[in-house]
Order: sequence, then structure tokens, then C-alpha cells
Amino acid sequence: MKPIVVTERLKIRRFILSDAKFIVKLVNQPDWIKYIGDRNIHTINDAIKYLKFGPLAMYENHGFGLYAVESLKGGQLIGMCGLLKRDILDTLDIGFAFLPEYYGCGYAIESVTAVIASVKQNFNLSELAAIVKPDNLRSIRLLQKAGFIYEKSFNRKEEDEAILLDLMYLKLNSSK
Repeated sequence: MKPIVVTERLKIRRFILSDAKFIVKLVNQPDWIKYIGDRNIHTINDAIKYLKFGPLAMYENHGFGLYAVESLKGGQLIGMCGLLKRDILDTLDIGFAFLPEYYGCGYAIESVTAVIASVKQNFNLSELAAIVKPDNLRSIRLLQKAGFIYEKSFNRKEEDEAILLDLMYLKLNSSK
């Protein structure tokens, strides 16, 4: 399978069903649960459903989605980064998550920057959004480093709970 993008240290590619074991590990990390939410994905079958109805469905319906991020050095999956189309936003937004053992290595900013470059090359968008919990300072700093600017806070209702999120935007037009 042809990668979406290759950077100096990373290969960013579409997820496949055999990535289910990695998904179980990633989505059950404490930071994922704290900042993204518990998706109740605890088995390989749960992860296969998540992949089929999440990233793989988004590839089919929109031509993009969340992508697997692999280390070129060892070939292991280390995280995800990609694009989402959410009903609550007028534009695409970027999402990313990495296993904790890869925090602080620069992989997240490298993958976010590569996905942004791919968006500029392949999509006719004037801006790209990101939503993040206000206490997720690590992600906010990364998004700011990538050029995103805080727009506003808003409440998103999930089940019976209102979740406060910050909305950030990155202007993509070259007239900047």
C-alpha cells in the first residue's frame, strides 16, 4: 500500500484491519481516555469495528481519514494522525495521538506538519481546524507550533455530558 506521506523518520499510511491490536493499545492509554474519551474498544473485534466504521469508512466516503503513523527505523506503529470531517465543524480538522513512549520525540509535530503539507497540496481549503480539551497543554502547544491559533471555546454534548473544547484554526492560503 502506497503511503500518504513519508517524512525523514515516519511513514504515514492508511489503517488496515490488521492494525486492530495497535488500536486497542492506543485507545486505552490514560491520555487517550482523558483527552479524547473512552471509546469502549477493549478487544480486537472492537478495534476492527472501530477501524471499519471510523477510518476505513472515512477513506471510502471522503478519501481521507485518520492515518497510521509508523517509525521508518523499526517499522512499528507509534501513533495516528490525519483528517476528520465532523458535523460540528465547517471545515476538516486534524487529529493525532501517539503512544506515551513516543512523547517528546518530535513525531507528533513531524506527522502533523506532514499532514498539513499534504492538505495544502491536495485540498482546496482556506483553513484547517483542530479541537482540543483546554487542559491538554501538550497538544495545544504542538498545534500552536504548527501555526494554529485559538478561535473560541465551546461545549460539545456527548451522551449526557457536555465537554468543553477549544477550537483552533490554521489559515492555509498562501497570501499570508
